[in-house]
Order: sequence, then structure tokens, then C-alpha cells
Amino acid sequence: MKYFLGGDVSKGYCDFTILDENKKVVMENFQLDDTFEGHCQLHEVIEKYFKKYSQLEMYAAVESTGGYENNWYSTLQSFQAEFDIKVARINPKGVNHNGKARLNRIVTDAISAYNIAEFMINQFNQIEFDADQQWKALRRHWNFVELQKRQRVQIINQMETLLYSAHPSLMQYRKDNFPNWLLELIILCPTNKELQKASPKKISKIPYLSEQRAEHLIKEAKESIASATDENTAELVRQMAKQIKSNDDNIKKQMSLIEKQLKIPEIELLKTFKGIDTTSAIGLMLEIGNIHRFRSSKSISCFFGLHPKFKQSGDKIIGVKMSKQGSKNMRKILFNIAKGAINYNTHIREIYLRKCEEGMKPMAAIGVCMHKILRIIYGMLKHNKPYDPQIDKQNVERSKEKEQEQKKQEIVKVEKNRRYQEFDKKAPISKRQTKKRKELDLSQCELNAQSTGSTSSNSKISLNNITFQESRAIPAFAQKSRI
Repeated sequence: MKYFLGGDVSKGYCDFTILDENKKVVMENFQLDDTFEGHCQLHEVIEKYFKKYSQLEMYAAVESTGGYENNWYSTLQSFQAEFDIKVARINPKGVNHNGKARLNRIVTDAISAYNIAEFMINQFNQIEFDADQQWKALRRHWNFVELQKRQRVQIINQMETLLYSAHPSLMQYRKDNFPNWLLELIILCPTNKELQKASPKKISKIPYLSEQRAEHLIKEAKESIASATDENTAELVRQMAKQIKSNDDNIKKQMSLIEKQLKIPEIELLKTFKGIDTTSAIGLMLEIGNIHRFRSSKSISCFFGLHPKFKQSGDKIIGVKMSKQGSKNMRKILFNIAKGAINYNTHIREIYLRKCEEGMKPMAAIGVCMHKILRIIYGMLKHNKPYDPQIDKQNVERSKEKEQEQKKQEIVKVEKNRRYQEFDKKAPISKRQTKKRKELDLSQCELNAQSTGSTSSNSKISLNNITFQESRAIPAFAQKSRI
């Protein structure tokens, strides 16, 4: 006997519903608060059913709601010491589509709890119960560092607009990032007016800033066209520079802590790929987790939203683009890796240049490189082998052979589908369908020529000349219409 417990988590409470295998309601919706008493009451409810049915198996699931589900998920996992219960987190998108399929006109917490339990029954083989929450705390720590990086970028963008008026002569040293000596100088002399009055000896005390360079900076400040020299601007610029410096120091400190706690051989394995440094390798492992939870390279690319997404209707294929579903952090990491690999990794650079020569836009070509890099990473982690571009090239050759096999299967499928009528040239089809039929005809001719080893025209068997064993007698209604 199997029971399914669905929990719709809200801030401070949760709604529960229990269904059996036939989707019948075993226990109607009940609501419990996210407190010690509420969790104890959930234990009593579950205990009642396990005492009543000795062969009971219970499956429980909560939606991923940004952290509100963590307490309930942890409590349900703790019940496993007493009861035969399996727990899972469920993607809200799948539950949402399941509810739409039931044509629900109203969505409430009680209905959502029912949808979660029903979704478990419908997609039982697709749900991963008791998933290993590997490096959960480190992943939260990593997200905090990423948050600080985003805040740092926001402060830099604001300070640049002020520096343009307060310190235009220093903008040339900004480049891609703020070096530490520049931040120290801005804190000491936040406006051009203060830099003009400063002494070279005082400024040269800043690390990596010589007295000769200090004199040069003061000279540039005296020739500057700075327009903002008031005290308010000076205080804003000083505080922003302090905040950026504080963020830089804190980010380095937090990353060193994460690196110390995540000492695994996979980090060094990933660094054999030119373009992946220690920080990128840590981010990849925290996002991927256990590589064996992905069945193939296609599944991992779909999980992180790097697979192509399109809609096919009739002769049209609409909106071919990257899916961009799943973790944004993972795509950000891969984007930075791809940009570095295009410069330093010959194999990836060849792919990028080839796609650009084919007419693909640079950003789209980078997306192709991201997809390729993720597939390479999957192979490295799956087989525990360092990066070897020859392995990928061999896989590409195998894929070409598979394409030939797919063409053969496609022709066989077309022949089967058209067994009652060959392609009719008089059919009012679109230009795209006409082109498709010609390409299919040519591909069959090429395959027949390869199989016979002949290049003569006699070996080319067109789809338009397929013979059929079935009788092709003209129906009575067609004979009457001809008369």
C-alpha cells in the first residue's frame, strides 16, 4: 500500500493532503504551523497511518519555495528513522502544469497540496526521492559570495558616474577593475581638489604607488576639468570606495573558506581544462553536485538550460534559441569559462571561429561553446579523466556516423508512412516541404550509392518511383468523378 503526502509550503505554515495510489483522498487538507508543535502534530498524523497499516509505504514531497520548505523537508527526513517514508523536493513548474492539465479554475493552498500529491503519482518514476543534499551549506555560502559580487558591481556603477565629475583624471586607470592602489587613493583624496593639495610623499605611502607616479597624478589633477568638488560628493565617493574595498576583502576571505572546505579531487580534474580556474571549478561542482544523478550529457544540458528550444508546427520551426531554464549561476559560470577558453583553448576557439564563419552571431557562438564545454565537463567527471581534446574529436566522428544512421532510419520511416501513396508532385505543398522532399530524395540516393559502391544514375532510387505490393485499384468514387 502506498500513500502520497503533498505539502504546499507558505511562510510560517504548510497545507497537507494525503492521497492513495488511485488518487483518492485519504485525508482531506489540514494546515500546520512551522513551529515545534506543528511538526510534532505532523508526526502524530503520520504515525496513526503506520500503526493502522503495517505494509504502508509513504511518499512525501514539498515544493521548492526558496528556503521556506527546508524545515518541513528536514523534519520529514527525520521521520525515516521510525517510518518507511521517502521525501522529495519538487519543481513548482511541473506542479503548476499538472494543475493546469486538471483545468483548475481556482488555485488555493489546499488545491496546491492536492496537486503536489497527484504530481507524485503521475510522475513517480521521474521524481528523485531522498536526494543527496551534498554541499548544501557550501552552496548557500557560495550564493552569499555571488550576492556580494552583484552588490559590488552596483556600487562601482554608481561611483563611476561621480568620478566622471569629481576625478576625471583617474578614470583612465579604472580599466576593467578598480586596483587596490586606486581605491586607497580615492579614499585619501576623494575629489580632484584634495588631490591637488596632497603631497607626493603622503600619496607614495600607498602600496604600489611610487613617489614619481604620485607627482604625475598630482600634475594631472592640476590640469583636470573636474566640476564636482563639494563636501557631499567627497563623502559619497570616499564611502563608496571603502565599501568596494571591504567587499573585495570579504569576497577573498569567504572564497578561501569555501576552498578549504571543498577539497575534492574533482577540482583539480576540472582545472586540466584550459579556461577553468579554482573559483570556476568550485562553482561547477557546487552546482552539479553528484554527476551520477545525470543519465547522459543531454540530461545535464537540459537541466541547466543550455539545450536548444524550439517549436515545430507543420513545416515551420519557430524560435530556435537556448532554453535558459534552470540555474542562472551555472550559465554565468559557463559563460565566463567560454570567454576564457575562446582565448586560451585551441579546441574551443576552433569551434567558435567555425560557427562565426557559418554566419552565427558571436553571442550565439559563445552559447554553442558553453554547451560543448558542459558536455566535456560531464565526460571528465563521469569517467574521471582529465581533459583531452582528442576524445571530443573522436566523439564528434561517432556522432557523424550516428547522423548517417538516423538518415537511414528517417528514410525507412518515410517509406513506411507513405506506403499507400508515394510523394505526388501535384500536391499543393509549401516551398519548405518541397525542399524537404528533395533533400530526402537526394539523401536516399547517396545512401543507396554508398551501399552498392556505385555512382551511376541506375543506382539512384527515387522516392517518387517506390513500388508497392498493395493493389493500386482506383476507387469507385474516383472512377465516377473521371466520367
